[in-house]
Amino acid sequence: MATMNDVARRAGVSVSTVSYVLTGTRPISAATRDRVLEAMAELGYQPNAMARGLASRRSNIVGLLLPLTGRALGATETAFVTGATEAAREAGYHLMLCPVGPDDTDELQVLATQGLLDGFLVMEVGLTDQRVDLLRTLDSPFVLIGRTADTEGLACVDIDFEQTVEDAVAHLVGLGHQAIAYVNHSSASLAGGYGPAKRTELAFEAALERHGVTGVMVPTEDTASGGRAAIRQARERCPELTGVLVMNENAALGLLADLREAGLEVPYDVSVVSMVTSEVVADLASPPLTAMTSPGTALGAAATRVLLDRLTGDAGDPTYTELVPCVLDMRGTSGPARRRTNPTKAAQGRH
Repeated sequence: MATMNDVARRAGVSVSTVSYVLTGTRPISAATRDRVLEAMAELGYQPNAMARGLASRRSNIVGLLLPLTGRALGATETAFVTGATEAAREAGYHLMLCPVGPDDTDELQVLATQGLLDGFLVMEVGLTDQRVDLLRTLDSPFVLIGRTADTEGLACVDIDFEQTVEDAVAHLVGLGHQAIAYVNHSSASLAGGYGPAKRTELAFEAALERHGVTGVMVPTEDTASGGRAAIRQARERCPELTGVLVMNENAALGLLADLREAGLEVPYDVSVVSMVTSEVVADLASPPLTAMTSPGTALGAAATRVLLDRLTGDAGDPTYTELVPCVLDMRGTSGPARRRTNPTKAAQGRH
């Protein structure tokens, strides 16, 4: 196996010159660089990535902080990871998934100070987030896929939840729905200040007022059984509801099943719009879900590019915010509102 010494002898340069070509720590003339690269190709030399990283004080590895406690990655979250991974790879970086949540500051401090990672992408961001405070204190480069309450001095790439909720409510109101339920993330998420849950709660209230319609919000666990319980509670609290927004994609599947078992047809009796949902999940449902489709892959890639710009010194303004709304994709779960009748009689009348 060829060594750096072999490359130096073949190219007629010093070993340190070969190292400078690999790391870019000193300027090398184009002619010398080409000679070194040609020698590497002729000898089949493969530089050690970690050694190159140590020499340049860069590992070319970025960490993605994504808490996974008690749950697995869903298709929507996976899209963010995929987008970030591909953007890092295209730039010659690797992405390492780090299951670090808002309270795991000790673990994050180890990651940030051991020198393995050049910077961090932070997911599942709370309105207040201890990870952000720690990374600021340690002066570690990072970009949020999400937003804290105060974004001054932070780089944030996020879904435009306010616009997404407005578009979803406007879709249902445009179909004639006047009573709408919103199935949000869990009560614990809301109490803990989880950004998407809190932002959509406020956006839903504002959209109801803006359109002059009524509605209720029901938090629930991200499970099918949670969706069943949520739609039952929503119908008890708002018997006249004909439209449902659901942020919780696993709950959406249980919600649809419960409506069906109650003798209600979707979208004939109740229209359902799933928010921040992947096309994969939307197509798995029966009928396929009308969805505000998540731009997860694009956002993961965009956040990674912003981080890499900061790592190479092209940071620009320290405060950076990029918001992308979800896009409405109509499928089989939304339709014109109809006058509600007894569910059993309505079901019998259609068969």
